[in-house]
Amino acid sequence: MAGMNLLVRRALPFLRWFPLTRSTLRADLVAGITVGLVLVPQSMAYAQLAGMPAYYGLYAAFLPVMIGALWGSSNQLATGPVAMVSLLTSATLAQFAAPGSDQFIALAITLALLVGLMQFGLGVLRLGSIVSFLSHPVIVGFTNAAAIIIALSQLNKMLGVSMGRSDHFLLDIWDVLAQIGEIHLPTLAMGVGAMALILWLRKRAPKVPAVLAAVVIATTLSWLVGFERNTRIGIDQIANADARTLAMEHLQGQREISRLNAQIGERIDELRALRKQPGHSSQHALTLDYQVQAMRLEVRAQEDENRLRARALRHFRLYEDPTTGEGKTMFRSSAGDSPAAGDSGPWRIQRVVDDKVILVGGGEVVGHVPQGLPALVKPQLSLETIGLLFSSALVITLVGFMEAISIAKAMATRTRQRIDPNQELIGQGLANIVGSVGQSYPVSGSFSRSAVNLNAGALTGMSSVFSAIVVLGTLLFLTPVLYYLPQAVLAAIIFVAVIGLIDFRAIKHAWQAHRHDGICAVTTFVATLGFAPHLDIGILLGGGLAIVLFLYRTMSPRVTVRFLEGARADAREPVSPAIVTIRFDGRLYFANVPYFEDAVLEAVSNHPGAQVLLVVGSGINEIDASGEEMLSHLHLRLSSSNVRMVFADLKLQVVSVLQATGLYARIGDAAFYESEQEALDMLRHVESADGAPAVAVMRHP
Repeated sequence: MAGMNLLVRRALPFLRWFPLTRSTLRADLVAGITVGLVLVPQSMAYAQLAGMPAYYGLYAAFLPVMIGALWGSSNQLATGPVAMVSLLTSATLAQFAAPGSDQFIALAITLALLVGLMQFGLGVLRLGSIVSFLSHPVIVGFTNAAAIIIALSQLNKMLGVSMGRSDHFLLDIWDVLAQIGEIHLPTLAMGVGAMALILWLRKRAPKVPAVLAAVVIATTLSWLVGFERNTRIGIDQIANADARTLAMEHLQGQREISRLNAQIGERIDELRALRKQPGHSSQHALTLDYQVQAMRLEVRAQEDENRLRARALRHFRLYEDPTTGEGKTMFRSSAGDSPAAGDSGPWRIQRVVDDKVILVGGGEVVGHVPQGLPALVKPQLSLETIGLLFSSALVITLVGFMEAISIAKAMATRTRQRIDPNQELIGQGLANIVGSVGQSYPVSGSFSRSAVNLNAGALTGMSSVFSAIVVLGTLLFLTPVLYYLPQAVLAAIIFVAVIGLIDFRAIKHAWQAHRHDGICAVTTFVATLGFAPHLDIGILLGGGLAIVLFLYRTMSPRVTVRFLEGARADAREPVSPAIVTIRFDGRLYFANVPYFEDAVLEAVSNHPGAQVLLVVGSGINEIDASGEEMLSHLHLRLSSSNVRMVFADLKLQVVSVLQATGLYARIGDAAFYESEQEALDMLRHVESADGAPAVAVMRHP
């Protein structure tokens, strides 16, 4: 019966909350509402950062928040959209689809499922310790670089200018800075004002939900002053020949990309059907596969050309011209053109959609937010999609879980709650799996909202359930109000959120702790910035370098070689100078086997009269097959030179390996001693071949 109860509690960990007392329920309700008021605007801001429409942040803040709390191990960890994972999502998917497009959204939902399956699998297999594969210096370097990238990615929204997306993030930022003379001042004022208000309220009135206050004030002001101003026109309404030609070429490029993608889909379907047929033609399959790869390259080339066209289009400023005889308002952009009466300012070309050009003349707002619950979907998981997203999903799995477990453990130091990393993996995994069905992109634990949750007095995960109910109420009743929320305010929320992530002192601290750690942190930082938006390259490069440097350090552990001479101070009888002792501090495994062998042979060659080599093994914690094989060859080689190899103070795990392979029996039980002193006492009468005293030598690498 007790075993059954334990099994049920493992399957349904939220049962530990019950029974809930009235005071506990009241505390969780207050904390949940408080976090919910922060979660709604913050989730929309992070969705924008992820390249998704803002309302998808609300979807990610609904089901995942509840599931993460119900099946996680922390009572205060707040799951949901976070800046780091949102940035990784955007960086991953921007390589394969235009941000905000249907294809991009479908890939984001599939990415959430893939991340969830990885996290859930690691949790079920009790592999929570896998997070240690990313060392702290690597995470420090990545976090600082990612925080800078997050802030810079919102710069165009704060300035009210356009920003392209390419394979070189820093060039995109340079393009934004080149538009510094075209800043939309109302947008800048809205963004800076929101950021100042949030920081001021946090300092002067910490109990007031600063983010919510900024959103309410900015949305109201946006509605009152008519902050948004945009329109759609036909390409033929653009009077400037260069702009009109670029728009037409962009439209033709879009159509060509759509045509090629449709053909790729047809070829893939044909290839799958062919491979299911017994005895199918491998030559035909190779031909189809070649055609798919060739068309993908052509799609990539078309997308690159369209990015350049879109970047050029964003530099045009259009002014309304009086209506022509055909009843169309024309838009001119030459410096000599005068704006029409009633035209309040220049229009910017935001993008070309189908055969329409979207112009923006004021500030950008969130726009239409669908009312109601998200429709349940089936993520499009296929071998091809897994191949595209696997490496990035692995990075998000590790980074997201490391962020969540670090927050949970930090809060556990105050609440004295025991955190189970494997159960937290299961909770985060289920949150992403269930979230993907509810149209969520990848989520993780949020530091800022978890801190709010803890400080608001949350006692159980029920507070997160109440936070999700706040989001549910927003989706059902408040979406029309969110229409006028300025994009610049969402950018300000992200700016404020990532300020605390930038900590160069942590990189300096890693450098002071060990030079190799500092190199890993700096390399990860520079690579993440340099390869952006391909952030997975930066963290994988840093993680790989950390492993290489670790292996390098363990390849050359501390070795002490001593040639005994004269009488020992603590011995009544003289000790033979024909004994050479060597102490090796480290695991004896494939990477440092040559180093150990060279140290032994050098020690013996430096004293030709040596008859006994004493290996002091107190510092050898482990030995692998390579180490055992080397000892076997070394034993035979020294024996042929009339040098006896003996061991002292070997640990049980090392002796067990030698016994299992038979090397212990071949060397002989008499060659193994409990301690160095016992070995020296037993060997003290060994005479050197030439009777000459040995010279004392100490070697420290």
